[in-house]
Amino acid sequence: MANAQPHHIVFANEKGGTGKSTTAVHTAVALATLGHRVGLLDLDPRQRTVTRYMENRAETARRRGIDLAMPDYAVLKGDSLEALEAEAAAVGEGRDFLIVDTPGRDDVFARHMATRAHTLVTPMNDSFVDFDLIGQVDAETFKVRRLSFYSELIFEARKTRAKADGVSIDWVVLRNRVQHHDARNKKRVGDALMELSRRVGFRVIPGLSERVIYRELFPSGLTLLDKGQLGDLGISHVAARQELREMVSGLALPSRADVATMDMIGA
Repeated sequence: MANAQPHHIVFANEKGGTGKSTTAVHTAVALATLGHRVGLLDLDPRQRTVTRYMENRAETARRRGIDLAMPDYAVLKGDSLEALEAEAAAVGEGRDFLIVDTPGRDDVFARHMATRAHTLVTPMNDSFVDFDLIGQVDAETFKVRRLSFYSELIFEARKTRAKADGVSIDWVVLRNRVQHHDARNKKRVGDALMELSRRVGFRVIPGLSERVIYRELFPSGLTLLDKGQLGDLGISHVAARQELREMVSGLALPSRADVATMDMIGA
């Protein structure tokens, strides 16, 4: 896929701890594994989670003498929107995809990049604490009472973008850490998400479960896609890899990243 401008995938959520950086890194590596040219921009120069992950990955490749799918990456260095635009243009130049990981807080640069997205991904944990970012529910019925500030912000950004250049931002809510053992909460959150999605126009797709493997992989910079480097995988790890394949496919990106070709990153 060769574009004059890369497809912007922006991972954004003003709450921390939703798996934003983990899903951003795994998506970037998945697309690179499939042969795409990928740029990865970290908008949190203080925490630098994505940057540290990629530095660890590069060090593991050097130490083991192996080739790993390696997106080009950069961390935001400036303190102005002009610097942000320049950084995004540099890391995205000649790329098929530019993946942007934003801080888990209200941030002017995150808001700006959300308006530049082609695919806007909002990971959330499967709870009404996280749901409150996008909508408020009735305490008795769990029906959606009103949109939250963030939903209104993205709704306006999508309208502005459509008027400006005709691009329709595909807003995807990524449902991470679904609690399989709590069927009642799972259904309530799911019903509320479906109701709100009809109002606002986002898509809901399954994300990644809570698994220790994701935290264990960070020091090495490896991902579940790095077959042959992870040792013997247990059943839960195989299931996690399948979740990842389905998540990337569910993003419905303009690429070869569909179920039929995801065999490249493991079954």
